[in-house]
Amino acid sequence: MFFERKKYLDELINKKNNSLIKVITGARRSGKSYLMNELFYKHLLSTGIAKDNIIRFAFDNDEDIDLLDKYYKEEPTKIYINKEYYTINSKKFRAYIKDITNDSDIFYLLIDEVQILDSFVGTLNGFLRHSNFDVYVSGSNSYLLSSEIETMFRGRKTSVHVLPLNFSEFVLGTKLDPSEAWKKYIITGGIPLVYQQQENDRIQFLNELCYEVYLKDIISRKGVKDPETLDELFSVLASCIGTGVSPLSLERTFKSKRNISVTDDTINNYINHFIDSFVVSKALKYNIKGKSYINTPYKVYFEDIGVRNAKTGFRQIEETHIMENIIYNELRYRGFSVDVGEVDINEITDRLDSNGKKIYKKKALEVDFVANKGNQKYYIQSCLNINDLDTLEREKRSLYYIDDSFKKIIVTKDGLDIRKDDNGFTIIDIFDFLLNDNSLEF
Repeated sequence: MFFERKKYLDELINKKNNSLIKVITGARRSGKSYLMNELFYKHLLSTGIAKDNIIRFAFDNDEDIDLLDKYYKEEPTKIYINKEYYTINSKKFRAYIKDITNDSDIFYLLIDEVQILDSFVGTLNGFLRHSNFDVYVSGSNSYLLSSEIETMFRGRKTSVHVLPLNFSEFVLGTKLDPSEAWKKYIITGGIPLVYQQQENDRIQFLNELCYEVYLKDIISRKGVKDPETLDELFSVLASCIGTGVSPLSLERTFKSKRNISVTDDTINNYINHFIDSFVVSKALKYNIKGKSYINTPYKVYFEDIGVRNAKTGFRQIEETHIMENIIYNELRYRGFSVDVGEVDINEITDRLDSNGKKIYKKKALEVDFVANKGNQKYYIQSCLNINDLDTLEREKRSLYYIDDSFKKIIVTKDGLDIRKDDNGFTIIDIFDFLLNDNSLEF
């Protein structure tokens, strides 16, 4: 089964030889290494670049790390932070690169899991002084996307963030009919390596990925003192996609329902650990009329729905919430920043004031997603089934109160063609939305 990852490959090709460090980020097993070391590597070969001029090195591969042992033998190659987590001696790595390159030929450096390299920013900045080096690095840590890193690189990096397979990539690679593809995708998600396994082994693979890779990596790298609570929080987050959460409310939940005492600060730190590892991402609430952000509650969505399902033991396959998560990821795949919208209204009640007039009550209505990219903005509601008129009106209600001219869209799963209702709202089937890159423009 072949997934071409054309969008990301095109991004790398367009950034080739631009005198910047190309930083490829994403969760473990999202396809970063395959993109860089297979697809982009083959592209370089196809343009006539010699194999010896393409240097591939992975810091999570002991065979590659062993190549460094002969340099500065008096110093360790692995510098241990704790029993499981280590960094690699950058002095040895620089000596290795110097040994296999020269100052005249063009070399392409494809470096995997660069965050494991000690003082990697200084090493990469040093490589940029070589006009004959074109540098590409991958990493599984959001630190590589931070403004702090941008400052350290002195504006000499550019980023490509790789998400797991979106639905259109999945359909193209599996060659399944969209409706059949959907049945698999909402269960086992879009981690490419899942689909190199036999079908009966995919759930076990996701379970192992969830526990043996993601959780263990976070516990080791972050030095988590209470792994059981981290694991429990992972389960809670997996159970409440599409629901507003806050560290304080989660603290109360842990205490009242699970009899676990943990502070909201610790919960906030643990959520940030998951975000930092690209396991989940956070959608902040944005007050549309007030044009301001609300820090909590916010929503947490999973980068991959298969990982989310694994953490629930595949017992909570609610298509409504899963579809919402998939739409969120699709918008991010298309380059949008995505918030959860809130519209404040004054709602009439049955109560009367002292003058006999109806009393109004302030109420906040939700818009599932506010998607922004440049001068583009879309308000999007996710609604699995709009056959029921009450459900349809409930989904439309918040959109009625938005008085700007940006497009308002309801994504559903009814198999019908795209159309507009009497209010000018666009109603689009989920498959039309996901399988057409220009679906928001209809």
